[in-house]
Amino acid sequence: MSLKHGLLGLLSYGSMTGYELDKTFKDSLFLFWKAQTSQIYRELNRMEQSGWLTSEIVYQTDKPNKKLYSLTEPGKKELHDWLSENNLDNEFQTRSTFLMKLFFSGEKSVGDNIEMLKEYKVRCLEELNALKTVGGSIEHYSQFTSQNREPVYWGLTARFGELHIKACLEFAEEAIRTLEKLQ
Repeated sequence: MSLKHGLLGLLSYGSMTGYELDKTFKDSLFLFWKAQTSQIYRELNRMEQSGWLTSEIVYQTDKPNKKLYSLTEPGKKELHDWLSENNLDNEFQTRSTFLMKLFFSGEKSVGDNIEMLKEYKVRCLEELNALKTVGGSIEHYSQFTSQNREPVYWGLTARFGELHIKACLEFAEEAIRTLEKLQ
């Protein structure tokens, strides 16, 4: 996936301002894709130059003007083409700083590595706790789509995220037990 396809997907639900796209992205797609606000705005500019979306300035008297983005037919086609690809070749490749550090952690003391794993475990628990708000986000955003099946897919994605983090947590606990035997 790329950032542009995530933004195209969000715009397929309806026109949004950059602020709304940024907030919606961070409320929903954070489970599997992270993006800075500046990255989102840069990508929106590129996508507009590519003809995948248009924007219009909405003038407001009591607030600053806002830019409203809408999907174009070429943008809809790009999203559809991307969704139709069945290329899962890279799906199970993991890019993780944590795993890279763990791989080379023989260079550190066992105690330091146990501490690193305990911190990782805390982060896993924080992520699981953060996922508790996803149900409310799904309910909130489901009112903005006319298709009743969209929230089902959002829920499936959230469930994957939950199970993935639980697996990471289980791994951390197992790794800690393994390293404690080395002390």
